[in-house]
Amino acid sequence: MSEAKSDEDRGERIAKRLARAGLCSRRDAERWIAEGRVVVNGHKLDTPAFLVNPGDDIRVDGKPIAGAAKTRLWLYHKPRGLMTTHKDPQGRPTVFDNLPPDLPRVISVGRLDFNSEGLLLLTNDGELARRLELPSTGWLRRYRVRVNGLPHKQHLAELARGITIEDVAYGPITASVERSQGDNTWLVVGLREGKNREVRRVMEHLGHQVSRLIRVAYGPFQLGAIEPGKVKEVPGKVIQEQLGGAKTKAAPKQS
Repeated sequence: MSEAKSDEDRGERIAKRLARAGLCSRRDAERWIAEGRVVVNGHKLDTPAFLVNPGDDIRVDGKPIAGAAKTRLWLYHKPRGLMTTHKDPQGRPTVFDNLPPDLPRVISVGRLDFNSEGLLLLTNDGELARRLELPSTGWLRRYRVRVNGLPHKQHLAELARGITIEDVAYGPITASVERSQGDNTWLVVGLREGKNREVRRVMEHLGHQVSRLIRVAYGPFQLGAIEPGKVKEVPGKVIQEQLGGAKTKAAPKQS
């Protein structure tokens, strides 16, 4: 009697397949399926758990999807005043409207809010973006943060144990004073979870308004001297070396 096949043996989930093709994130793929936009072999899908195989005809909005492209990763210096979304309901300018025109369709790894700036990772592989966003990846996100006033060193030290604010639990945060400048203080802050507006909320809880927030590192990747609005592609070799357990697609062989 043969053993039951695993999902991977039987095929790949459609939501994952769309993400690997660089069309969208897995969450977006699930929404597209719910909206009836995805058709496989002539059948409109109603579940993101549907399994597909290499020879299947997969279409989104009636158009066949391309094969999985080589995984690519870019470092982008996000300026202030841009939303990290493909479309903003309020019509505010977005990161994706302001990228260099020669970039393929890309997805951000996490987000930076409207008034935050600094390093944002971009990739053409939605599955990779999802992996790098997970807290289990354990990558340190490091920020330079300007706040009003001078935080008490003891209060900053206590953040290393984690903190709960309005029933939201934040993991350990490292924070130290870099320098004081008039009525403001520059801090160096590090965290590994990256909940929504985490740095701002924690600092406000300590009584200090954030007036500037710059992400300078995401895991092994550094902002360095990249100018605002510019991108720098990460070489394939570096992706393989740094991502380790995160799957990447091999480059297709040239004929």
